[in-house]
Amino acid sequence: MTTAEKYVTAAYCVIFAVVLAYVLIISLKVQRLERDVDELEERAAAEDDERETIEVG
Repeated sequence: MTTAEKYVTAAYCVIFAVVLAYVLIISLKVQRLERDVDELEERAAAEDDERETIEVG
C-alpha cells in the first residue's frame, strides 16, 4: 500500500467518524425532543381534565 493510499484511507476514516458522530448527536437530540413533546402532551391532557366544561347559550 502506497503512502497516498494510506492518506486516502485515513481521510475516509475521519470523514466516516465525523458523519457517525453527527448522526449520534442528532439522534440524541431527537430523543430529547420526543421526551419533551410527550411531557407537554401529558401536561395539556392534565389541564384539559382540570377545566370545567360550560354550556354557552
